[in-house]
Amino acid sequence: MSQPPKRPLTLRDVSDACGVSEMTVSRVLRKRGDVSEATRRRVLVAAKELGYVPNQIAGSLASQRVNLVAVIIPSLSNMVFPEVLNGINQVLEDTPLQPVVGVTDYMPEKEERVLYEMLSWRPSGVIIAGLEHSDATRAMLKNAGIPVVEIMDVDGRPIDAVVGISHRRAGQEMAKAILKEGYEHIGFMGTKMPLDHRARKRFEGFTEGLAKGGIEIEDRAFYSGGSALAKGREMTQEMLERSPELDFLYYSNDMIGAGGLLYLLDQGIDIPGQIGLAGFNNVELLQGLPRQLATMDACRTEIGQAAARIILNDTLDEPDPDLQTQITLTPTLSLGDTLRRKRNR
Repeated sequence: MSQPPKRPLTLRDVSDACGVSEMTVSRVLRKRGDVSEATRRRVLVAAKELGYVPNQIAGSLASQRVNLVAVIIPSLSNMVFPEVLNGINQVLEDTPLQPVVGVTDYMPEKEERVLYEMLSWRPSGVIIAGLEHSDATRAMLKNAGIPVVEIMDVDGRPIDAVVGISHRRAGQEMAKAILKEGYEHIGFMGTKMPLDHRARKRFEGFTEGLAKGGIEIEDRAFYSGGSALAKGREMTQEMLERSPELDFLYYSNDMIGAGGLLYLLDQGIDIPGQIGLAGFNNVELLQGLPRQLATMDACRTEIGQAAARIILNDTLDEPDPDLQTQITLTPTLSLGDTLRRKRNR
């Protein structure tokens, strides 16, 4: 027996279910106009029981916006970005705005496609990772007519609002801390950097910081793919077999740094007496390691919160004209158990 074709519920269905006009149903669901509390409750109960979802596209034709915030990030497998999303959600949770996430895999052409599709829905704002975009993406962002917040990085020229940290300065600060402890033979391990601009800027800041102390990186290795413990173990073993004189290893993120730490502990190597280690991101998941890895907090949750507040402010009937939209946060360096020499304890 054939089933009748499915159709979306309409205002008429809700109107018939609760015995009020379609106009009254529309007013209740849009939170507009004067409706008695008893009628409002009757409409909401009927809509909920039916499973009715308002057509926001149709309802937004006059304003040319829907209550969506486009959030465009390079990865969901990297633990950094879920914390950013959590910060965004904390601010928008009790508001009409709803974040919708697109993932680019660090590919500029995919970023173009994701942004194009999201802007076609006329969101209320865009939160997008990084400052480096293709010409087409920059043009779309500049001409979107909605607030755009570039996040995670401030080393560059933003299109509109920006919230992040200086990754060059973060690299410089880590170099300064390493030199202060007397390390001289330094190796670096990190992601391949043509598309991971923030990792590249940290590396540049790190090498600049070392150069001020008359030190150069003696060995380096780069990898592609996810940041994994196994990759950190493998790269650390290969680097030390190749350059056994190294006394410090700096990793572009905590995950490969944790893999290196576990490898060195398995080998019975004195940390940090014989070899010091440091990573980046202060990943909470790694708090249970046998040794606390030296690292730097990238202010991920705070970045998400600040970006969401900028978008939310623009949607208010009376936006705060003094709300800051160019925000540079300061990451915190944690020496942990792997950077400070025992003689300095």
